[in-house]
Amino acid sequence: MAEVIMCEPFELYNLFNQGSHVSRLAEINYLCLIDAREAQDYNRSHIITARNVKMDSEGTFLLPEAVEVDSMQHVVVYDSNTNCLQEKGRAVECAQVLAKASLCPVHLVSGGFQRFSALYPFLRTEKIMYTITELENLKIYPVEIIAGQLYMGDQEHGMDSSILKNLKISAVLNFSQTNTLESGNGNQTIHNIPVADSVMSDLYSSFERICSLIGSHISMGSRVLIVSWHGRSRCSAATIAFLMQHLKYTFEEAWKYMLKCKPSMRPNTGFLQQLSDWELHTIGTKATNISEPHF
Repeated sequence: MAEVIMCEPFELYNLFNQGSHVSRLAEINYLCLIDAREAQDYNRSHIITARNVKMDSEGTFLLPEAVEVDSMQHVVVYDSNTNCLQEKGRAVECAQVLAKASLCPVHLVSGGFQRFSALYPFLRTEKIMYTITELENLKIYPVEIIAGQLYMGDQEHGMDSSILKNLKISAVLNFSQTNTLESGNGNQTIHNIPVADSVMSDLYSSFERICSLIGSHISMGSRVLIVSWHGRSRCSAATIAFLMQHLKYTFEEAWKYMLKCKPSMRPNTGFLQQLSDWELHTIGTKATNISEPHF
């Protein structure tokens, strides 16, 4: 039997927003999202791609039809507002049934539909069925690094007014060398820090400024988006540097945290060495061995 564990709404949000040009939600074994609320509540509004669970005549939750739960990479369930595993609610009961069939942990969204939809109203829908084409074309948002504060994405995210509006982004840090961003109708503060995605590029000398800019915006209650051309190398290196400075993470701790948010992130080898040097600067020692295979 798989483990049942709680997850924060932003973790489910990040699952929705993996992929580059095509959403990973189109992969048939990527995400099994189950709405454990009553059918009338589900039909009124639910989180995108969620399936409503059914019960048998004895009131026991049934496994979703046409879904091989044991092959799913991610299994997530929610109800109206369950906040912990000790609550006797529909989400906990449903998660326990799913855990018997799943090979991976079953995650239960803290605060349920009420909390998630309040944070991400643009991910609510009444739509029940999706074609593969519709799933492939779902809008991919920047991933959320620090809930309600820091986001990371690609160049297109930094230019998409609907994304900036929906996420309430107030400031954008852009590391693309060839494209500068300008403040549009959303009146975001734009910081262009052009750096080539090359192992020879010097990002280290900008880490102090980067951390100061992000920290100052966050301290004022503003939301910050960090972008680079593909959203994988320069922006992830800058984000890791901030996590190390702001949260006092070691390089390895920041690396593992970032992989949970965006598994495809990948600073180039030059930036890896600079982040190792930044670790020495921020915590006074090189605690992380960047020669390990997972780097």
